[in-house]
Parts: sequence; structure tokens; C-alpha cells
Amino acid sequence: MTEKEKMSAGMVYSAVDAQLLEELDSVKETIHRYNAMSPADKSGRLEILKGLLGHIGDDDIIINQPFYCDYGKQISVGKRFFANFHFTVLDEAKVTIGDDCFIGPNVSIYTACHSTDPAERNTRNEWAEPVTIGAGSVVTKDIPSGVVAAGNPCRIIKQLYDKEGNI
Repeated sequence: MTEKEKMSAGMVYSAVDAQLLEELDSVKETIHRYNAMSPADKSGRLEILKGLLGHIGDDDIIINQPFYCDYGKQISVGKRFFANFHFTVLDEAKVTIGDDCFIGPNVSIYTACHSTDPAERNTRNEWAEPVTIGAGSVVTKDIPSGVVAAGNPCRIIKQLYDKEGNI
């Protein structure tokens, strides 16, 4: 089983596998082109997103630049999706975002998981857990791996964070 297959299956895999690193570099090139495009070139930006992301619900998608992701193909967004500036998705696992979702500025979604043990973390082995954000959600805080969030923004924040902002 390849490291990519392990990653896709939610198993522990080597994050420094040559195939995975090559894919990451390829996506970085695409992201660099996207982020360097004129914001006025809406059709050009849409074409890049269609080739980069795994699924787009419709052409009414806006992802303000800069935008960053690891693989892109693991990301699925619904109809009328909007993400503000500095949207970052570490999509080692599937990230599914429903219709009519709004992502605020400086929001990151993390699917990659690492051991809290320094020796184990230094092996560069990790695993990934999917993130699902339901239709109509407004997200203004980072979303960690393994989260399923739905509903209004107050409920999402209460599900993910205590009053001090800790997960």
C-alpha cells in the first residue's frame, strides 16, 4: 500500500513520502499562479479552481486571494461558496463544505493530525481525519481535524471552542 493510499484511508502515513511531496509541490505551483492572478480575472480564477478542487457546486464561487491548500482534490465546496482572504486548507483528508457557506478571513481548516509525543512527531508520520461543514454555515474560527460543524455561526463556535477560545 502506498503512502498516498494510507493517507486516503485515514491510516498513519509518512508525510515526507516522495510521491506526496511531488504532489504538494505541483499544487503549490497552481496556487502560486492563482494567487498571482488579477482579482478582476474572474473566469481565469474559476478555471484554476475547477482544475484544483475536487468538486465545485456551481460557478458562483469566490475564494479571495491569497488562498492556500495542500492537495486541492480533497476539497469539495457547495453552491454559492465564499471564502475571504487567507483561507488555508490542509486537505490530507476530505474537506466537505455545503451550499451557501461563508468562510471569514484568516480561517484555516486542518485535517492532518500529529502525535503529541516529540519523538513520534519527528518521524514525520501523521494521519488525517475529514472535516465537514454543513450548508448555510458561517465559519470565523479555525476548524481542526475530525470536526463536523453545521448551523449558525454561534452554534459552530460553541461546538468547537469554550469561552476562552480553547478547543
